Amino acid sequence: MPELVFFSGTMDCGKSTLALQIGHNRSARGLKGLIFTRDDRAGEGKLSSRLGLVTDAIEAKPEMDLYAYVVDELSQGGKVDYVIVDEAQFLTVEQIDQLARVVDDLELDVYAFGITTDFRTKLFPGSQRLIELADRIETLQVEAMCWCGARATHNARTVDGRMVVEGEQVVVGDVNDQAAEVGYEVLCRRHHRRRMTAATARAAALSPDVLPVHGN
Repeated sequence: MPELVFFSGTMDCGKSTLALQIGHNRSARGLKGLIFTRDDRAGEGKLSSRLGLVTDAIEAKPEMDLYAYVVDELSQGGKVDYVIVDEAQFLTVEQIDQLARVVDDLELDVYAFGITTDFRTKLFPGSQRLIELADRIETLQVEAMCWCGARATHNARTVDGRMVVEGEQVVVGDVNDQAAEVGYEVLCRRHHRRRMTAATARAAALSPDVLPVHGN
């Protein structure tokens, strides 16, 4: 039976790499799929992984009806055996409903990849709807690591290396672009709660010890 599968995890845990691998494996078997993405770090209409792999994709803009797009492709004689959606957390609730309809009405597998929570630890609307509708939810087994070595469970937004907890829910950035004013970092819960990023931890470690003050 066709399924709507949600592959979830933190940033830097290999979601986009797995999306590319699933597409490659099915293509090697003669299957053809549609790949959607939203706000990829490589630019509009691209699906990229941090390993340097990249492929063309369809930019799923907020006003796009994904179900209608797939139906139109089939109506024009195109072959569609499956659908891959990366950065699915950025999709609208309506678009997630459309993906479920692709599975139920068109009997196609849909593989959606995304992070569940934002830098404030709040669910993305798209991810929440996927959790509500998905036939299966897979947590990726490649564990991202906090700077302390513990398993990273939370996504943090940084501005000049310092963690922030206010701002727009969606601001495109990358965990590898340390030169950018706005960046992202994966942290364990303890250091996310303490707002301690790798940069602030280094700064604290390099600070001279406070000398004790003795009275005369």
